[in-house]
Amino acid sequence: MRTPARSSSSSPPYFPYGAKLLINGHHYARAQAAKAGIGFTALDNGFAACDDPAAVQAICDALTEDTIEALARKWPAVLPNPYSAADQAAGYRYDISVLQAEFSLTQVLDKPVSGRIFSGQATADNLAIGRPDQVGLIFGRRIVRKGPRSTPGRFRTRVITGGVTPSLHAGYKNSKIKQYHKLGKALRTETTINGTRDFGIGKRLANLPALRQTGFTANRRLLGAQTLSHDPIAGAAAPAQVTSPVITPAGTRVAGLRLTDPRSLALLHVLCVFRLLPHGFTNAVLRRHLAPLLGTTPDLMTSGQITYDLRRLRPHGLIERIPHTFRYQVTDTGIRSAQFLTRVHDRLLRAGLAEITDPSPPAPTALRAADRAYQAAIDDLARQAGLAA
Repeated sequence: MRTPARSSSSSPPYFPYGAKLLINGHHYARAQAAKAGIGFTALDNGFAACDDPAAVQAICDALTEDTIEALARKWPAVLPNPYSAADQAAGYRYDISVLQAEFSLTQVLDKPVSGRIFSGQATADNLAIGRPDQVGLIFGRRIVRKGPRSTPGRFRTRVITGGVTPSLHAGYKNSKIKQYHKLGKALRTETTINGTRDFGIGKRLANLPALRQTGFTANRRLLGAQTLSHDPIAGAAAPAQVTSPVITPAGTRVAGLRLTDPRSLALLHVLCVFRLLPHGFTNAVLRRHLAPLLGTTPDLMTSGQITYDLRRLRPHGLIERIPHTFRYQVTDTGIRSAQFLTRVHDRLLRAGLAEITDPSPPAPTALRAADRAYQAAIDDLARQAGLAA
């Protein structure tokens, strides 16, 4: 939901003295929602949930320059006014300009862990977001890097870690855009405009609609630039679908297929073969192919053991029963998961761990050299810090 964030308005800093008016649009929206009887759950400077999103959005949109003007104009009648009655009759009065405006977009996520996965992946994949070409796209401005009319400012990406929550920062002239995982529940994108002239917009309050358009557009452009080639949240759920226990509708707990378990790996390898069977496979066929992978013979495996394996594969969506038969076929999810997980184990985990754990390797490898160098660096650091025994 788009909600107006903090904005600062002030008069010029000369006689008859300036004043600042600080307005937090989120607090305004929450107060108006409460007044209208709209139920909501607050999220710091934002909404975690509300009963009527359309009505709350209308409240946010209603915080216009006219509303702010009316709020500002009531104070000269309350506070001591340096303008005399004659001055005011002659047309002298305070004018309002925008000193700073912040526009935010808060996207509440279904699960905190989902937000952390996405935020971490988006940060890692967008470390070049502060480069001139990217900044020009986000803020919709032409960046000149050389010559007397070059665009001022430092073009860089800053990743600031406060605790364990990283925040991504990029800037254009005096303005900046920031993104972070807010309170473990939402993805927050904020554009702060500290100089309206950065965008060719005047400073008077009447220009607030143009500033609002600039700020919200920058937020959307950043999100567009961060479009990933894959969904890391779905990627995190995929192995969990295979390796985590499943509770059936009847309440039965079915164990997951752990990647390090020899029997689970054997089952995944067998699925890669069974995908080629046009009419599926049976309990007996599974036993005949599974036994050699476990170093045994089919006659030493009972039908009950194979039935247990079938019960593990079906709830995890790896196989499905062919209707009106006792035969099974591998699902699309099953073949994709089996092929990928077996290759990761055989070609990456097993091979990599063998290289770095072998005390007397037959030949040097790049991975082993990097591991030894890393361990040596850690040991040197511990000795320098006086941590070594």
